[in-house]
Amino acid sequence: MLTRTALVLHGGGGPGTVANLAAHLAASFDVVVPVHPGWDGTASVPGDTLRDLATRYLDDLGDDVLVVGSSVGGWIAAEMAVQDARRPGGQRAISQLVLIDAAGIEVVGEPIRDFFALDARGVAEYAWADPERGFIDPAALTPERQATMRGNMQALRGYAGDPYMHDPALIEKLPSITAPTLVLWGTADRIVTPAYGRAFAAHIPGATFVLVDDAGHLPHLEDPAATFAALDAFVGL
Repeated sequence: MLTRTALVLHGGGGPGTVANLAAHLAASFDVVVPVHPGWDGTASVPGDTLRDLATRYLDDLGDDVLVVGSSVGGWIAAEMAVQDARRPGGQRAISQLVLIDAAGIEVVGEPIRDFFALDARGVAEYAWADPERGFIDPAALTPERQATMRGNMQALRGYAGDPYMHDPALIEKLPSITAPTLVLWGTADRIVTPAYGRAFAAHIPGATFVLVDDAGHLPHLEDPAATFAALDAFVGL
């Protein structure tokens, strides 16, 4: 029996933020965790957009792939699913889609928090249900790690800085998605609030929306047990 592939897409914090997701899925899937261009010291691609990145990732997929995206990775995953659904011939690469506290759309009256204006303490306050768990004191990091984090923020700004954290055209394309979809959200996310999760679920046909209590923008880090339970139930593990 062939092992299915799971593509796990990280957000602005880099691939380390989805390492436990990848490790969990590795028991049942062949897991691929790409590093987006510009993150963790990789080369950037001049003029690249998240839509371009989604196209390249989609072109590299095989068949029957589970795509899981966190934060900006969720935006890329949603764009991939839109493009996959619009491919001629009816053959789809993405068999299941999981969006975890995804960016990429705009909800009127509920602006996404200006992540670039937050210091380390502010990130913890807005992104975590328990800010003390999420706070990383920059002074405690090595110079190399500090440089990596600055590079990651520069890459994030290049892909998602203007327009800020969304593609105005994406929300109207979401109804074309045909892959079964799980939209998973932390109740305490104040970067991209649960209103965004509800909007994604409302626009994707048949999507399931699950809230993870007492978790913020990275529910798989704050409450992995609840997150993995919802994920496993969805993918059939």
